[in-house]
Amino acid sequence: MTTTGPRTTALTNIGTLVTNDPSLGDGPLGVRHDAAVVFEDGVVTWVGNSADAPAADTGHDLGGRAVLPGFVESHSHLVFAGERAEEFAARMSGERYAAGGIRTTIEATRAASDDQLAANVRRLLDESLRSGSTTVEIKSGYGQSTRDELRSVQVAGRFTDEVTLLAAHVPPPEYADRGDEYVAMAVDEMIPACAPHAKWIDVFCERGAFTLEQSRAVLTAGVAHGLIPRVHGNQLGEGPGVQLAVEMGAASVDHVTHVTDADIDALAGSSTVATLLPGADFSTRNQYPGARALLEAGVTVALGADCNPGTCYTTSLPFCIAIAVRDMHMTPAEAVWAATAGGAKALRRDDVGSLRIGARADAITLDAPSYLHLAYRPGVPLIREVFKDGVLATAAN
Repeated sequence: MTTTGPRTTALTNIGTLVTNDPSLGDGPLGVRHDAAVVFEDGVVTWVGNSADAPAADTGHDLGGRAVLPGFVESHSHLVFAGERAEEFAARMSGERYAAGGIRTTIEATRAASDDQLAANVRRLLDESLRSGSTTVEIKSGYGQSTRDELRSVQVAGRFTDEVTLLAAHVPPPEYADRGDEYVAMAVDEMIPACAPHAKWIDVFCERGAFTLEQSRAVLTAGVAHGLIPRVHGNQLGEGPGVQLAVEMGAASVDHVTHVTDADIDALAGSSTVATLLPGADFSTRNQYPGARALLEAGVTVALGADCNPGTCYTTSLPFCIAIAVRDMHMTPAEAVWAATAGGAKALRRDDVGSLRIGARADAITLDAPSYLHLAYRPGVPLIREVFKDGVLATAAN
């Protein structure tokens, strides 16, 4: 009987290789030029000069194009039905965004079948993959009943291990003005039922959504059932979300648009990642987060696309990188790191977000010689090929 071992794939003649491992190259991005990388059995096994690359079963001569780790999307809301284009148009005409719009999607999601929800997730994940995202977290949060949140996390679990139970997004219509009662239901019924199908517990700690006390109760219940906290916070104004995230040891606090000096100090002294979602601020005409103040204070920063039907209907992290550089005053290197290694830290993963030896062989190639072009050429579809677990998953025509 003939047996075959793991197959190897070599990417050679790379113009600029981003490894995110400073021991492999220059700066925090671990940049190498005229480089090569080898994948075997789904992981990175070799990084070095192109001329020294070992023989491999499959080779890809990139002709000087750039290679980066696959983007790590640590904040998405993909389990939903319907769309809210009319709401977007109204907002662009001057109406102010309020969290109540989420209730429209709750109604549509409850009415959809599991297969309809799954088909929408698959469509958006395919779109996300074409934009270079090889790891994607998926939240529930558009069911807001035990039945529909359970369906949502089960559907998300078909596609990713990074499933988040957003048990408290906004109080649904039947709990209007009865947030305490909704939280009691979530704590007593929803979280115990859904926790076996999720990894993370999340809450929208914001005006129009849930108070500090309500949010703490939801996260505490999630932790008691083995889930790891995440927080939506400080999106619409200053509030307690950042401080709650740090208090609870949350992996990340997301949005972080309106923060005080005390919030920044708390984040800098913690392990909680600040996940910035500029696509949401773009789509709502909100102010952008102060990335420079966070970075200069030593806060770990991630970038997410925040795909959702109401306030940010994009799956494109390259788009978010361009915004972060143009309007949040991040350098291109900082933005690329935040969308790769930063996203990995927000998910507490050390096997994705880099192309170091032993990492997952998730990589993207660009129709450009350098990662700088992601911000330099905004809106241009630069993702040429996407490798997932060492296998070519998608390629531009």
